[in-house]
Amino acid sequence: MRAALFDFDGVLVDSEPLHYRSLRDCLRARGVEIGEEEYLQVYLAYDDREAIRIALERHGRPASVEDVDAMARRKAAIFEALLGEVPFFPGARELVRALAREVPIGIASGALHGEIDRILAAGSLRDAFATVVGADDVGRCKPHPEPYLTAMERLRPLAPGLQPEECVVIEDSMPGIAAGLAAGMKVLAVAHSYPAAKLGAAHRVVQGLVEVRPADLRALFGS
Repeated sequence: MRAALFDFDGVLVDSEPLHYRSLRDCLRARGVEIGEEEYLQVYLAYDDREAIRIALERHGRPASVEDVDAMARRKAAIFEALLGEVPFFPGARELVRALAREVPIGIASGALHGEIDRILAAGSLRDAFATVVGADDVGRCKPHPEPYLTAMERLRPLAPGLQPEECVVIEDSMPGIAAGLAAGMKVLAVAHSYPAAKLGAAHRVVQGLVEVRPADLRALFGS
């Protein structure tokens, strides 16, 4: 293991309830009502624009690209107002600090880069991450591997010659796991957002970050 890459929402921070509230309120203005179960089952793993596009289509209100972009900006503004309420999951800070002492670490997320930076700064963790890749930093979001491959490329100055098979990904969703696997990386899944039974494609599944140590991640690579 020469590098570690984290998803953000649902892995490090318990922000999904706030993302749900923001998306729900944004869609209500267009006459679309979604419940929390629908959010978790359908939209959780997507970036804002894709979640909005899918929700409008599912509810019979398809919109132009321009309309979706405007709604995504509105959703981001709603979420911005809630940033002070975002809590870190138990064990997240400890694992981040422990890993950062051993290998370069980064984030590859479907959240916006600025949102991630502000939450990390508020939690005094921004300095631990050598790179942050948000939805606005890539052309294709998860389950495509581009976010993880982009983050890996950005870590190479700190780990010369770094290859996908030397990276571990920490994820909480099925599309995120698929992205990590497609990138050729080891994947540890944490059952913060979905039951462990749904995360079985990962190399290992845990209930929470409190039970994870750097040695557990190194063990995924064998001897």
